[in-house]
Amino acid sequence: MHVTKFTHSCLRFSGDGVLVVDPGAFSERSALAGADAVLVTHEHFDHVDVEALAEALSARPELTVYAHADVLPALGGFEGEVITVEPGAEFQAAGFTVRAYGGRHAVIHEDIPRIANLGYLVSDGTDSAYTPGDSFTVPDEEVGTLFVPLNAPWMKLSEAIDFVRAVRPGRAYALHDALLTETGAQISNGHLERLGGTTYAQVAPGTTIS
Repeated sequence: MHVTKFTHSCLRFSGDGVLVVDPGAFSERSALAGADAVLVTHEHFDHVDVEALAEALSARPELTVYAHADVLPALGGFEGEVITVEPGAEFQAAGFTVRAYGGRHAVIHEDIPRIANLGYLVSDGTDSAYTPGDSFTVPDEEVGTLFVPLNAPWMKLSEAIDFVRAVRPGRAYALHDALLTETGAQISNGHLERLGGTTYAQVAPGTTIS
């Protein structure tokens, strides 16, 4: 399994097919080039760029999109092309086995309604990687590579550290990291490196992890 980290929360899995997770407005549109399937964790613009996704569907009609049913109203005119996914579902996408976890976005503030959010565990039969969207939902399966949110309005760093400890992955990489300055990221990364309990790194956009 090869995973390319794009800006913020976008990941591109390459194997027998190409699977893209959360191609948002902060991410490079090139992540969608030649994609066979797309997983959307939730409706926020930094996780799904509707215009970019529409362009990708126009260029490649066979592209399959998976998302929670609550995300459909945010996807504009191509809701009918989306396969809806519920927590606990397991399915095949672009040659990978995917299992959905969670169900709700983390709390931003009590005055802001919580929306649907899915974490996805992606496996090629040999290795696995987990991306939680905007949540700290812990999967009930072994995780080879964990993508851990580094900074967001809905979290604090201690939660990210405890998340890594709870999942106990083989290794971890930063996700949801476009909101931090380089200086701020160094501080947060230092704490995760020391306290997470596993190998951890923040990688530059475009980096492929094998």
